[in-house]
Amino acid sequence: MAKPAVSRRGEERRAEILRAALEVIAERGYRGATLGAVAERVGLTQQGLLHYFRTKEDLLVAVLEARDQWDTGSAARHGEGRWPLDLVGSLVDYNAMRPGIVQTFSALLGESVTDGHPAREFFTHRYSLVRDDMAATLRGEFGERLPGGLTPEQAAPLLVAVMDGLQFQWLLDPEAVDMSAAFRSFVSLLQQRG
Repeated sequence: MAKPAVSRRGEERRAEILRAALEVIAERGYRGATLGAVAERVGLTQQGLLHYFRTKEDLLVAVLEARDQWDTGSAARHGEGRWPLDLVGSLVDYNAMRPGIVQTFSALLGESVTDGHPAREFFTHRYSLVRDDMAATLRGEFGERLPGGLTPEQAAPLLVAVMDGLQFQWLLDPEAVDMSAAFRSFVSLLQQRG
C-alpha cells in the first residue's frame, strides 16, 4: 500500500532537515548550531522547523539515529548477527567516502563527553552495543582467544578505538592518513601470534 503523498512529503522534508543539520553541526559543532541556522538552510522559519523537531535535542537524536541507519553495519546493532571483519573494513572504506558525516559524528562524539551534553546518553549506549558487536565479530573470526592471546572482550574496545581514532586523524590530515590501509594494518596485527 502506497504511503499518502502528505506523509511522503513530510518524510522527504525531515530527511532534508537532517542533512542540513549534519552540515551545520559539522561546521559549528552542536553547541554552536542553532535551529534557526538549520531552518534557514532548508528554507523554513524556525517555527516551521519546530513542526518536524520540537527541540534541538530531538533534532540531535534524529541526526545520530540517521547516521547509524546510513552505516552499512547498522543491521548488526539491531540484533541481526555479528559483523564479519571484512564488513568492518568495508565500513571504514565507506566512511572515507563521506567526510561530512564523519566530521559531524566526530564533532558530536567529542562534545558528548562534557557533562550535560544531550548526546552523552546516546553515545554511551551506542558504544556499549558496538563493543558487544565487535566482541562478537572477533569471536566469530578467532574463537575465544585472538592469536595474540587477548579475549574478544579485551580486544573489542581497542578495535573501536582504532576506528574512531583513525577517523579523527583522517579528518585532520587526509593526505597523510589512509584510513582504510591503516585499518587493514591493524587487522593484520590482530591476526599475528604473540
